[in-house]
Amino acid sequence: MILTVTPNPALDITMRVSEVEWGETNRVAASVRRAGGKGLNVARVLTQQREHAHAIAPVGADDLGFFDRDLAAVPHTLILDPANPTRRSIAVVEGSGAHRVTLFNEAGHPTGDAVWSNLIAAAQELLPEARCLVVSGSTPPGFPPERLRTLIAAAAEADIPLVADLSAGDLLLAAECGATLLKPNRRELREATGEEDPVVAARGLIDRGAGSVVVSLGEDGMLLVAADGTRHGRSPVRLGNPTGAGDAAVASFAAHLADGTTDGGLMIARAIAWATASLAAPEAGLLGADPDPILAEITVDDLWSPA
Repeated sequence: MILTVTPNPALDITMRVSEVEWGETNRVAASVRRAGGKGLNVARVLTQQREHAHAIAPVGADDLGFFDRDLAAVPHTLILDPANPTRRSIAVVEGSGAHRVTLFNEAGHPTGDAVWSNLIAAAQELLPEARCLVVSGSTPPGFPPERLRTLIAAAAEADIPLVADLSAGDLLLAAECGATLLKPNRRELREATGEEDPVVAARGLIDRGAGSVVVSLGEDGMLLVAADGTRHGRSPVRLGNPTGAGDAAVASFAAHLADGTTDGGLMIARAIAWATASLAAPEAGLLGADPDPILAEITVDDLWSPA
């Protein structure tokens, strides 16, 4: 089983329009609502691909019933947050081919100690069955670093790999705690390290304690930086909705680590295939195409290997 934790989930609302007229009234067809957040999206993709996943997330009282129903196909544990509403994330998708996606993400609300303690207890109960732990997404405002340390330490005590898809200071903390794999995009990596060169920045995170780092480069593919070398993978450019591509890639990496795969070239190739397949899906958390034919189109180059 692959366990995912989403510290700051969101009610995702997707609106589709042919073109936005900013400053004017825009009429849209019925919007789509989903239980969202990066870790939940990862669990959805894994479940769709017939991997055993279990998602954990704190949810506000008003949205608890909706999240439970919307995640019916995904094994999950929802932790009630009685004091705070679940944040909203609004995606405005322009054009039938998703030529542009604009996101409006609420930051969320500080999570109380009791809520996080309940989440940690739920995770610790499931970790003996887990083969990989994924911690994915933003953390709420005022989130104490010790909370992440406790969660990451629980994975280490269970002797299972940990994938962290976090941002800024949380990314640095996960590296220092020895996360198996970090998955920032280029902007998140730059914000966390202050370094423009993604390879240099990724090696800096490995020096801090991370096992390996995958950097999403958008249409330029992905970099996998590890102790045994640096690899660059890419596929032919496709149009589509990019909002769930990173989550699909994280799902692929988690599945590989859960199976004990160590072949970096194979790992990055399949992750790109899953991310590319997700572009054809209307919302995040799904693969909208078969990734296997895409896998044959992936090119992976070794940029550097140890002597």
